[in-house]
Amino acid sequence: MSNRFDNAAASWDAETRRVQMAQGVQTALRESLNLSPDMDLLDFGCGTGLFSLELRPLVRSLTGADTSQPMLEVFSQKAQAKGLEVRTRHLKGTEGLGGPYHLVLSSMALHHVPELAPVFQAIHAALAPGGRIALADLDSEDGSFHGPSDDVFHLGFERRNLMEALAREGFHDLRERTATTMEKNGRTFTLFLITGEKG
Repeated sequence: MSNRFDNAAASWDAETRRVQMAQGVQTALRESLNLSPDMDLLDFGCGTGLFSLELRPLVRSLTGADTSQPMLEVFSQKAQAKGLEVRTRHLKGTEGLGGPYHLVLSSMALHHVPELAPVFQAIHAALAPGGRIALADLDSEDGSFHGPSDDVFHLGFERRNLMEALAREGFHDLRERTATTMEKNGRTFTLFLITGEKG
């Protein structure tokens, strides 16, 4: 999966709609959860940090985790240019998330994950007691968003199904909302934000 992202890392942020989408998810996150200077965050599938780097000044630490090393390099370069200290973790499967974290974020990464249960289990294990998750991704769609692709395993998600899967892995206080919309291929797609707490 990382090949396409490896090749796209350098130019990833040039697409305005990606930047706008990340800003929309950030706004929804800030409205849904309180971020504080004593929090340690993990961004799972961080890419170039479009979603999480703007949150870095609000918390104690930010770790970006991704399967693509070039994406992580751009993430680090952007942080350095902003004078922000971050950590990175090169993901291979669900091993090595580190932690404990007070919040694990993920935006537009889950649809690239074949099996979600092991990821949710790994996130649950990486969270401190009472730690929270904030997961943003596409609502169910017909495949128009990506078109034919060998690294997309879910055509969006039904929110209720995803919340039930999270509950099975020990998360509670699960809440969902529409985070933002994204225009692509002449259509409007909605993104949800699901938050929850480690049980």
